[in-house]
Amino acid sequence: MEESLLAQKERYLYQEAYSNDLQTKSKIEFENIANKILEDKSAKFTAQNRANLDLIINPLKENIKAFEEKVERVYKSESDERNVLKGVITQLMDQSKLISEEAGNLTRALKGDSKKQGNWGEVILERILERSGLEKDREYRLQASLNHETGSRLQPDVILDLPDDKHIVIDAKVSLVAYERLVSATTDEERETYLKQHILSIKTHIQGLSGKNYQELYQINSPDFVLLFLPIESSFGIAVQQDAELFNYAWDRKVVIVSPSTLLATLRTISSIWKQERQNRNVLEIARLSGNMYDKFVGFLTDMESIGKNVRQTQDAYDKAINKLSSGNGNLSSTSERIKKLGAKATKQIDPKFIDPNAEID
Repeated sequence: MEESLLAQKERYLYQEAYSNDLQTKSKIEFENIANKILEDKSAKFTAQNRANLDLIINPLKENIKAFEEKVERVYKSESDERNVLKGVITQLMDQSKLISEEAGNLTRALKGDSKKQGNWGEVILERILERSGLEKDREYRLQASLNHETGSRLQPDVILDLPDDKHIVIDAKVSLVAYERLVSATTDEERETYLKQHILSIKTHIQGLSGKNYQELYQINSPDFVLLFLPIESSFGIAVQQDAELFNYAWDRKVVIVSPSTLLATLRTISSIWKQERQNRNVLEIARLSGNMYDKFVGFLTDMESIGKNVRQTQDAYDKAINKLSSGNGNLSSTSERIKKLGAKATKQIDPKFIDPNAEID
């Protein structure tokens, strides 16, 4: 009995040990299978995720690359433009410096020589005339020498020729010294002082021009005023702005002050007047030529009528002469042919149309 229980106990222990061993092996196998499945799934999941990420990331990479290239192009373009702009600015600065130096040199040269000032003003005046549409030596004359009624000779800068043999005299005057000091002044007291000197300089020019009495020159038919041209627009503007009576002061002395802008407008108006005048003259010339042509045409018709009469008279004379040659008894053609038949020697033959077969020879 004890042996049987011992044997059962051993079998039980063996089965328990076997069961535990089997359980352990199963657990290990399960873990291995689970790990393998997990590894397979992880690898598959990783590959799939990588593919999905590539689908997302690759376009993003391309966009980033395109953006980087665009930024680089923009940067390069802006860099080039900055370099170009820098060069242009440098060039402008150099030109501005050169212009300033030249302007300074011109100002110093003009301030020290009144003759040069006058020549410079005349050059500006001539440039405006060239832009006005007027033609030199047709609508205006430069430096024309004229005799005054007192016997003296005057030489205005410009004489404008107008229709109906009218004229306008223009003289250029430069007030530069006081104006340059006015512009360069640093205090209100200096500006006030130099402004008064500038206006006084213009009034001096007005008085000098008024004293020449250009309107009394007998070679031209001038209005009762002359134009005083101030070539510096700003000097003109600041003077009339400060002294509102400056125009009246000049007008009372038969002088009208003009600047480059107002003179150009005046000259353009005169150019339009000349254009209209030439059109009117063309109309008159067309009318004159039309009248002459009509008279010639009437004479032509009369001559043609006379020619027709002469042609008819000539035709009648021709017909009579032909009749004498070839028609009627005793005509010259038939007589000549009869003489030939009688034995006269001849090398030519009369055309039969000139021989009347029914004519009788006397």
